[in-house]
Amino acid sequence: MSLTSSVFSLLVLSGDPDIQSQFKQAFKDASVTAAKDASTLPKDVMRRTFDAVIVELKPGSSDRATAMPPHIDLAHTMVITGSRTVLKRASKFMHLLARQNSGRANGKDALSLEDYLEWKMGDFVKGMRNGSGRNLHPMLITAIERPLITRALQETKGNQIQAAELLGLNRNTLRKKIHDLHIPVKRSRTAQAREV
Repeated sequence: MSLTSSVFSLLVLSGDPDIQSQFKQAFKDASVTAAKDASTLPKDVMRRTFDAVIVELKPGSSDRATAMPPHIDLAHTMVITGSRTVLKRASKFMHLLARQNSGRANGKDALSLEDYLEWKMGDFVKGMRNGSGRNLHPMLITAIERPLITRALQETKGNQIQAAELLGLNRNTLRKKIHDLHIPVKRSRTAQAREV
């Protein structure tokens, strides 16, 4: 699915002008309709269909049904609801998706693994700093290393020799990391026979 204005239509219901502008930037102005809430929408907009609806929930409110326009078909529309903080994070993520999609249209990969990790770690580091976090480096390395090793083991069907080679690690180092990170190892019968 293309995220350009001719294909993708988005309704943003938020009183925060920053959230509205972030979604407009991510999806080009022509594809985004923004309003403070559903009651302020013009009648012609109430009849339109949207691919996605973004709804800011007020503090203390958990009923998204009252915040949604009544004509929205939930079976055919993606709905994202949440606080301003959640919607700001969602707009950043959707901006990355739009950038990725436009890069593919131009024949290149616009969003790299490094871009994605930087985006995800930015929120994590900011949250840890606000909470007086310390020792971020070992925490982040562990958070990245565990899924990386797990995925390498899945790819090699549990064969630790092949996984160590794939990761560029010594087999004993990999085994120690598996033990220290409490990574479950499931080996296929053929992989077990080759290691013996």
